Amino acid sequence: MNRLLPDRAGAALALAMLVLLAAIEFAWGRPPICTCGYIKLWHGVVQSSGNSQHIADWYSFSHVIHGLLFYVFAWLLWRRWGLFGGKPSRWALPIAVAFEGFWELLENSPTIIDRYRAVTVSYGYSGDSIVNSASDVGFMVLGFWIAAKLPWWASVVLAIGFELFTLVMIRDNLTLNIVMLLWPVEAIRQWQAGA
Repeated sequence: MNRLLPDRAGAALALAMLVLLAAIEFAWGRPPICTCGYIKLWHGVVQSSGNSQHIADWYSFSHVIHGLLFYVFAWLLWRRWGLFGGKPSRWALPIAVAFEGFWELLENSPTIIDRYRAVTVSYGYSGDSIVNSASDVGFMVLGFWIAAKLPWWASVVLAIGFELFTLVMIRDNLTLNIVMLLWPVEAIRQWQAGA
């Protein structure tokens, strides 16, 4: 795949969007950090009040996969379909950050928080802290960067590996998360709960 990493202007725009995301979440009343009062680099207990509150957790792997996928979409738009004359664009990463930021806002809306509580094993889910949302976007950027550096097949292997790894470790992954949000399956929910 061709490299679609941004120049300085594109990187500055992506960073500005991340700041805007944090500002919107702050205006919405999202907690800046975990209500426990501290920030951890890694929080590995899914069924806890600290999940989605710190810098990294099991769902960080899904955000790296988002970045891998966004890179593929950007490559298709800019290279394969000739968008903008097929030239590498400074806008690919900022657009990916915009989509990821939109998802973070949607994910932290009362509608999606209630949906998670109703149909998944995340019964006590209260949404992300601002630090976690910003980190999620950062992990997506990491995935985008990795996809720009690796051959396409290595990105596919990495995505499948992350999906299988989190499936084994926490009985959840990006695929199951999408399935359970859109078409909840009670058997999957019971399996995820360890029943």
